[in-house]
Amino acid sequence: MADNKDFMQAVASRRTYYALSPSSPIPDSRIQEIVTQAIKHTPSSFNSQSGRLVLVLKKEHEKLWDMITEVYKQQLSAEKFEHAKARFDGFRKGYGTILFYEDTDVVRNFQIKFKSYEDKFPQWSEQSNGMLQYVIWTAFEAEGLGVNLQHYNPLIDVRLQTEYDVPETWSLKSQMVFGKPEGEPGEKTFQPIEERLKIFGA
Repeated sequence: MADNKDFMQAVASRRTYYALSPSSPIPDSRIQEIVTQAIKHTPSSFNSQSGRLVLVLKKEHEKLWDMITEVYKQQLSAEKFEHAKARFDGFRKGYGTILFYEDTDVVRNFQIKFKSYEDKFPQWSEQSNGMLQYVIWTAFEAEGLGVNLQHYNPLIDVRLQTEYDVPETWSLKSQMVFGKPEGEPGEKTFQPIEERLKIFGA
């Protein structure tokens, strides 16, 4: 369980898993708790709280990836679609998906309210959404779930907007697929830390 890992251990353990099964090591109530706590406590610029989520599980998760497959079948050549469908079938085998959105109305209102930072709020909004994704991903990893992150927007935006009654002001950013890991993640390599980090005054 997550309580047995400190924060940095959870950070170091977070990986990408593509081979997933349609099961979960934790109950749905725990998944909902993690998602709820993450969207509540992840920081945002000026406490704007512009992040929005849609959580789909089990049969609804399968339905989501069926819809995405249908959308891409209409957009791609037969050859390209077969390659894409193989990936979609893999994601469909998971247990659930989280759709990450940003509410552009919230961002726009802060742009109006704080004109000096008008050009920064969209950038800060993206940064906050990235943090929200990372918090959930790391928390899921600590609970034994495998996760991968996908970006099939904007082709799927309209279909999902209709299916899930998503307001037009919600801008889709990513799709987080999760389930019980069925294999090991790929090898993770690191660039030299001294080329990426500068420290002064220590």
